[in-house]
Amino acid sequence: MFALKVAEHGTVALVTKKEAMESNTNLAQGGIASVFGERDSFDLHIQDTLASGDGLCNADVVDMVVKDGPARINELIQMGVRFNQSKAAGADRHPALDLGREGGHSQNRIVHAHDLTGREVEQVLLDLVRNHPNIQLHENHIAIDLITQSTRIKRGLVTTTHEDFCCGAYVLQRSTNRVKTFAAHITLLATGGTGKVYLYTSNPDIATGDGIAMAYRAGATVANLEFVQFHPTCLYHPQAKNFLISEAVRGEGGILIDADGRAFMHEYDPQKDLACRDVVARAIDTELKKSGHDSVFLDITHRPADLIRERFPNIHAKCLSLGIDMTKDPIPVVPAAHYMCGGVVTDMHGRTDIQNLFAVGETACTGLHGANRLASNSLLEALVYAEAASREAIALLKSNVFNPLPQPPAWDDVGTTDSDEMIVVTHNWDEIRRLMWNYVGIVRSDKRLERAQRRIETIQNEIHDYYWHFKVVPDLIELRNIAIVAELIIKCARHRKESRGLHYNLQYPQHDARWLKDTILRRPFVG
Repeated sequence: MFALKVAEHGTVALVTKKEAMESNTNLAQGGIASVFGERDSFDLHIQDTLASGDGLCNADVVDMVVKDGPARINELIQMGVRFNQSKAAGADRHPALDLGREGGHSQNRIVHAHDLTGREVEQVLLDLVRNHPNIQLHENHIAIDLITQSTRIKRGLVTTTHEDFCCGAYVLQRSTNRVKTFAAHITLLATGGTGKVYLYTSNPDIATGDGIAMAYRAGATVANLEFVQFHPTCLYHPQAKNFLISEAVRGEGGILIDADGRAFMHEYDPQKDLACRDVVARAIDTELKKSGHDSVFLDITHRPADLIRERFPNIHAKCLSLGIDMTKDPIPVVPAAHYMCGGVVTDMHGRTDIQNLFAVGETACTGLHGANRLASNSLLEALVYAEAASREAIALLKSNVFNPLPQPPAWDDVGTTDSDEMIVVTHNWDEIRRLMWNYVGIVRSDKRLERAQRRIETIQNEIHDYYWHFKVVPDLIELRNIAIVAELIIKCARHRKESRGLHYNLQYPQHDARWLKDTILRRPFVG
């Protein structure tokens, strides 16, 4: 969306890590939260968002995002996105759009395209991008590091000052293993989340926190990385890698039950199965630890079979392919790492504290989500901030503040060799994901976090030595990034001496007003 908006004012290089469609957006099932229902209001959506964020939302950001939502939805419709239409008007229905409901929402406000909303949105936008004369799409390229004005380049080592501005990035072309230099007046990070830092995740393989790691290495401020959202309901099946069972299933009446068929969410929250995700994920985690079973079950069999097949065609087909008929059988589910609520700190225009570097989407920390993201606010945030960032970027271009574009030095890999020990990369990758799941997961403790910190420091030393001696390859780039992101998550989690939102520490199970603030990290200056 950002690329389409700024392309009218300059040329755009759009770099994607793998195929352009491969992203978390493509997997987003539920929809986009926005106020259209007659019983709904901006104030109600704002209140729901603030309640979910557990005291850490930026109220001004929440106000901006919620109120700009309908305009962004209407813009998508004008572009050709086909959202589900309402079959019958009613007191809580928009006359055109079918509005679903998910956990934490007080009203029906989820605009959706069946259970494939993200795919529908992304396909429309991508078709427009491919046909735009000013946008050049570079698929199967993986970014290594950002380039700043004072970059001193030797194998990607970035040294910065607070006055630096970003002027592009070094990017590895997968097909040739050649490092290319992308120079740009304005650079935008929209690199998604950090799910692959954990052993179990709903995210695709590309979600390795690259943008957060690159921005941190370049000197940008990051915040609130302790707030990792674990989706309560991922399909539990050996052949179902990363498949999410949308929260909308509970919104349509799905009930969580244990192996004996006992509903349990009433024991944890008054909203029962429509409680916020952090509450539901911890409840499931507690039930599994008590029972020793591998999963709980999501049961929607009491709803009409035709409704289930029509509302959730993708989920129904996936489950059926694995021998589960969700119209007749409860679906086995477990929690999995899903969404990063922290990230690269931005202002209300999407600007980071490095000049000319913007960040949007899951890689950014805008202040919208606070300590816990409200369901279906993520695509909403991405759309609103793409609009805000594009306006700011266009204004910058029109202001003529830019000097001639610097020509960054070429990538230098002199003295490096091809690796014959990729087992080191594979082993460290696996170890990071396991230690994060075991020690920095849904429920944490000081002892677990201390163990994680000690081990990640050792792994970081091994990666650092490996990185500077061998030519870069995609697996090494991603390992370097997940190690940095893992360390940042651990540091933020150790710093917060309370439980709030998505961060739960056994030693500090209650809120503490002294920690009603963001957790801020910035890389120490390297001279």
